[in-house]
Amino acid sequence: PKIVGDAGERTGAKRAARREATKPYSTEQGGAVASMLEDGDGEEYMVDAAELEARAKAEKDAEVEEENDSSKPSFGALTAAEMTGGKTEYRRVQVPAHRFTPLKEHWLELYEPIVKHMKLQVRMNLKTKSVELRTSEHTEEVSALQKSQDFVKAFLMGFEVQDAVALLRLDDLYVETFEVKDVKPLHGDHLSRAIGRIAGKGGKTKYAIENATRTRMVLADSKIHLLGSFSNIKIARDAICDLILGSSPGKVYTKLRTIASRLKERF
Repeated sequence: PKIVGDAGERTGAKRAARREATKPYSTEQGGAVASMLEDGDGEEYMVDAAELEARAKAEKDAEVEEENDSSKPSFGALTAAEMTGGKTEYRRVQVPAHRFTPLKEHWLELYEPIVKHMKLQVRMNLKTKSVELRTSEHTEEVSALQKSQDFVKAFLMGFEVQDAVALLRLDDLYVETFEVKDVKPLHGDHLSRAIGRIAGKGGKTKYAIENATRTRMVLADSKIHLLGSFSNIKIARDAICDLILGSSPGKVYTKLRTIASRLKERF
């Protein structure tokens, strides 16, 4: 049926409006440009590809000229000695009585990476029972002194030289220390049983935590030292806290298995 009168006019107006809306350019917004391009009159406004390439090359040449400009000062990288103002920096690490014999036995293993790789000077002071470190004119890294101090401290805490030397090579490794009493105030046999749960039979639980979390652990009486990355230390610390609070090793093993599988997937 036909639509007559005002209703038909309104419908026709709506259809016309819809047709206009589907056009790529309205007459107000760019309609003139579109019509010029369609008619072929807009060629004078088009930019040639060769001209664009020439402009880009000119801009690049200008940037190169600015970089090679001799009037601008060029500063070379500062050495570690220059950054400290030419002053020699010292560090001293006190050696506990029970670690003096292992220090003498492994001295060459400690000495080599500090002197050859970190380019520092090191000596064992028998009078003050300490290890003394200082920078030299050959020191290249600013952080070499701090890294070497952490390396010596880690060995004196009880870590193996092969594990502690990772502190010199990697930047995101840390050592964290806490006591069993920080987690729960235990005394007497209760404290001994908590330490036993952390170590496990023949060190089984300790090795399981180390392998699952990719950390290294030292149990020194009621103190626990952890060496590893920030996130891995957190996982190992949570497992140790569960054992101190009374969780059975079986539950902790199950948690560690899931964590170890997640870490494998991540890497």
